[in-house]
Amino acid sequence: MKQKDIKDFSENLSIFQGRALPEREGGLEGYATLINAYDLKVPLPEMLSFISAKHVRYQTDEWEVYTLRHKPKDTLQGHLKFALKYEGINLGILNALFKKISPKEIETWIKQEPVGQYSRRIWFFYEWLTEQKLNLPDADTGNYVEAINPSQQYATLQNTSHRHRVINNLPGGRDFCPLVRRTDKIETFKTRNLSKLAHQQTGMIHKDVLTRAAAFLLLKDSRASFAIEGESHLKNRIERWGRAISQAGLRPINLEELLRLQRIVIEDTRFVKLGLREEGGFIGVHERGTGMPLPDHISAHPKDLPLLLEGMTQAYNDLRKKEDVDPVILAAIIAFGFVFIHPFVDGNGRIQRYLIHHVLADLDFAPKGIFFPISAVILERIDEYRCVLESYSKPRLEYINWRPTKEGNVEILNETVDLYRYFDATRMVEFLYDCVSETIEKVLPAEIQYLECYDRMKREIDKFFDMPNYLADLLIHFLEQNKGKISKRAKEKEFRALSTEECTNLEKLYEEIFKEQD
Repeated sequence: MKQKDIKDFSENLSIFQGRALPEREGGLEGYATLINAYDLKVPLPEMLSFISAKHVRYQTDEWEVYTLRHKPKDTLQGHLKFALKYEGINLGILNALFKKISPKEIETWIKQEPVGQYSRRIWFFYEWLTEQKLNLPDADTGNYVEAINPSQQYATLQNTSHRHRVINNLPGGRDFCPLVRRTDKIETFKTRNLSKLAHQQTGMIHKDVLTRAAAFLLLKDSRASFAIEGESHLKNRIERWGRAISQAGLRPINLEELLRLQRIVIEDTRFVKLGLREEGGFIGVHERGTGMPLPDHISAHPKDLPLLLEGMTQAYNDLRKKEDVDPVILAAIIAFGFVFIHPFVDGNGRIQRYLIHHVLADLDFAPKGIFFPISAVILERIDEYRCVLESYSKPRLEYINWRPTKEGNVEILNETVDLYRYFDATRMVEFLYDCVSETIEKVLPAEIQYLECYDRMKREIDKFFDMPNYLADLLIHFLEQNKGKISKRAKEKEFRALSTEECTNLEKLYEEIFKEQD
C-alpha cells in the first residue's frame, strides 16, 4: 500500500468504529491507522492514538492525544514505528496485519534499516507470529533489543533470537500470549508487596487460630464460588469443592488436571457431557418464543480447544519458573484466559477461580495452608467482575460469525482462535489485584480478629458457667446473630437456666469483647 493510501484513510473522520474522535482537526495514528487502512477485523485496543493540530498532549478514557511533533510518516513503516514506540505490542493487530501485507514489504524495510530496533522487532514478530521465514539473511550487526519494551508492558525473559538480534521477553508462547500494560495502579500494588504482608500477618498468629481461620476461609471461598454461579445451597458439593481447593498448588496444571477438576465440580453427569466441548458454547440467554441465542460471550471454537489449552498450560509451566514473574499477574492471565476460552460445557467459572488459588499457592504468594477467599470478594464485587468479563467479551462478538443451532446453541462459522490467545489482560490484572489486596488487608485480619475475640468470649463463659462447648458456641452464635442480644426465644428455650442478670452481663461482655469488630 502506498504512502498516500494510508494518509487518505486517516483523514475526514469524526467517529472511528463507534468511538468519537477527541477533536475535529487531527488524525488517527499508529494502530488505529493500520486497522483503518488495512480493514483489520480485530477488537480495538483500550487506548487509541490521535495527533492533534493543537500543541497540547493529553489523555481521555479512550484516546492518547499527541502533538504534531509526534506525527509519523504516513507509511506502513511510519505507523508501525509509532505503534511500537508509543503504544506497545498488540499481537492481535500485528498478526492480522501480517496476513494482509506482502512479506516483501517487511523484507524491503529490513534491507533499508538492517540495524534499526523497530525494523528488527517487526521482523522478529512477523516470523514468530506467522511461522514463515522471510527471505533475509540472519542479522549480524546491531545491539540486541527486547521484543517488548518492559517500561510499557510486563515481560519476562524467554530466550534470545540470534537471527533477529532480538531478546524474546514475551510472557507466553505463540498459542497463548496475553499482554499486560504497565499501569500506575498495578505498579502501586506491586510496591506494597502484599505477599510479604500476608506472611507477616499470619506469622504473628497462634497456630490453632490460624488453622481455624484457614478452614473457615476455605469454606467461605468454596461457598462463594458456587454462589457466583447461582448455586448457593449445595452443602455437600461446596465442601467437596473446598477440599479440592485445599490441594491447589500441589498438582501440575495440564489438560488431565483440568479434566479432573471438572469431574469434581460436576457431580451429576446425567445432563452434562464431561470433557472438552464438542460443540459451540456461549454465555447469555435465549430469546423468549424463538429460543434464539442472545450471547454476551461466545466461547472458543471446539476445534481450537486443544491448541489453546496446550498453549495456556505451556505458558504457565514456563512462566512459573521465572523469578521475575509476578504471581498475581500470572494468576490473572491464566485464570481469565481459561474462562474466556471456556473449554467445558459447565464448571468453567469455578475452575477459573481454582486456577487463581493454584497460581498463588504454587508461587508461594500466600502462606502455606492459607487460601484467600478470592471468590467471596469477587461475589461482593460481582458487578465489577461482570464488567471486567464484558470488557473482553463484548468487543469480540462482532468479529465472530455464528448461526443458531436447532438445539439453541451457536455454531461458529469463521476462524476465531486469535481472539482467545492474544488479548490485553490489564483490566483483569487490576481487578484481581484489588481482590487480593482486600483479602490480605481486610478479610484475613478481620477473620483472625474475630476468632481471637471468639476465643476470649469462650474463656470468659467458661469462668462463670459449667457450660458444654456446643452450648457456649451456640450462645456466641445467637449473640452474633441478634446484634449482641440474647433473644427472647433463646432465653425461653436453650438458655432458660440463665437469670436475667446473667443474660445482661453476658450481653455486656459480648459488647466489650467484640466492639473492635464493628
